[in-house]
Amino acid sequence: MKKCVFLLLSAFALSSCSNDDLQTSAIESEMVQTDPLTAKQINDKINETTKAKGRFSWNESSSYFLWSGIVRGNKIASIGFGDSKDDFDRSKSSNSEALQSEILEVISKYEGKKDRILMASDEYLNQIDVYIEKQETVIALRQLQSIRYFEPADYHYFENESKISGAAKSSGSSSGCGLESTALSSADYTTVSPNAKVPWSFAKHNITSAWNYSTGAGITIGLIDSGVSFNQGLLSGSFNNGSSSGRTISKNGVYVDSVWPWSSGYDGADDKCGHGTSMASAMAAPRNSLGQPVGVAYNANLVSYRAASNVVLDGYHEQEGVKLAFTALANNTSVKIISMSMGHIFSVGKIEDGVKYAYSKGKLIFCAGGTSTSFTTFVGVIFPAWMAETQAITGVKENTSNQKCDVCHSGAEIDFTYQMERASGNNIPVLSYYNAQTDYVGGSSVATASTAGIAALVWSKNPSWTRDQVLAKMRQSSTYYPTKNADFGYGNINVLQAVQ
Repeated sequence: MKKCVFLLLSAFALSSCSNDDLQTSAIESEMVQTDPLTAKQINDKINETTKAKGRFSWNESSSYFLWSGIVRGNKIASIGFGDSKDDFDRSKSSNSEALQSEILEVISKYEGKKDRILMASDEYLNQIDVYIEKQETVIALRQLQSIRYFEPADYHYFENESKISGAAKSSGSSSGCGLESTALSSADYTTVSPNAKVPWSFAKHNITSAWNYSTGAGITIGLIDSGVSFNQGLLSGSFNNGSSSGRTISKNGVYVDSVWPWSSGYDGADDKCGHGTSMASAMAAPRNSLGQPVGVAYNANLVSYRAASNVVLDGYHEQEGVKLAFTALANNTSVKIISMSMGHIFSVGKIEDGVKYAYSKGKLIFCAGGTSTSFTTFVGVIFPAWMAETQAITGVKENTSNQKCDVCHSGAEIDFTYQMERASGNNIPVLSYYNAQTDYVGGSSVATASTAGIAALVWSKNPSWTRDQVLAKMRQSSTYYPTKNADFGYGNINVLQAVQ
């Protein structure tokens, strides 16, 4: 019976595909109908491949491995399609509906049903989520030329890793969440009018001096994270406190808080983690009169999206939320810069499409290079920071540009660095989750948010510039320009030089 399954699929391939599509025949001929791999077997293979090749991709896995991941992820798959690898924009695709229908017809044929096949079809991207149970369906779909990527849509790598080993071996070994507050050491800030605390790192990058030329006015930054706290007044009704004026903050939510991927209904824009609030503070907290920390671009506008529950983009709702946030910000013509301090250790096709879509709309995108613990020495720069369409940022120690922070990642994909770790161990002072309270935040996360704020200062000074012109100026004002460092990109940005 197992041999019959393969013979039928071979006949289908020969009748409907070109010779190029038969390149997987050798792999498929060894496959049989059997039980799916366990979560441990899947994670072990992902880790082994990442260590050996630096990257793992579902596209480069066998159909049996892919099917196992789909089954272990609630039998939901994400499919990107198009006439070419760059055919991701539905509005620019000449036959997206026909290609989608072809995929659904193949699924219907091999699953033996006509309903409960399509879970979701993206409005802007050539991307769908579908229900798949049978291994032969996976094999048949992989023969189609129109499929750009084919992945499990709800496989929880990080959750499985935690269950297997007791400690997540990942770039996001912790959730990045915390609602605590910490009193700031007087050594970690200075005070400027009207009574704002300036983080120590601002002097290292000449940010305070750069304010004589630019404060971020007229520039809107998009933040994709866990939301922004409704309990922090300076990131709510008092966003225009002190020397900050004439700007707006908009809070949105595209995250569904449910373990069931088929659940719907966003849980709002409020931050229930604390990470997003810290990022918003680092990039755009007001130059206030209340004795609280100020952000890099204190006169920039902010549009935040609660897209995930924490920094680890694990499972359907977080990956779907991030994709939706990218497309929404891409279509917001007032947004020029997008910052995201979250990620994954391997690529997620729908997020990759979202990033490319935003980039095609002229957005300047900053992503965190990765923050980890000692368990993740095998992980380099994380996704989506490694993409060519993003600027990858990592954190370095005070007074250096090539000594990464104790938990930061580095690598060839890094574009810029930001000083965020002191000899004392203290990081960057920020507004806390709660009103009138403060905290410290570190890692590549705060380095990314701070660099997005720097970009806003440069763009505000030169409002007619394009994304590429802003980037060029940032590079020219950095430590290693014109030749990138092998692991730290262009290094630290001299912001005063960048705005002059």
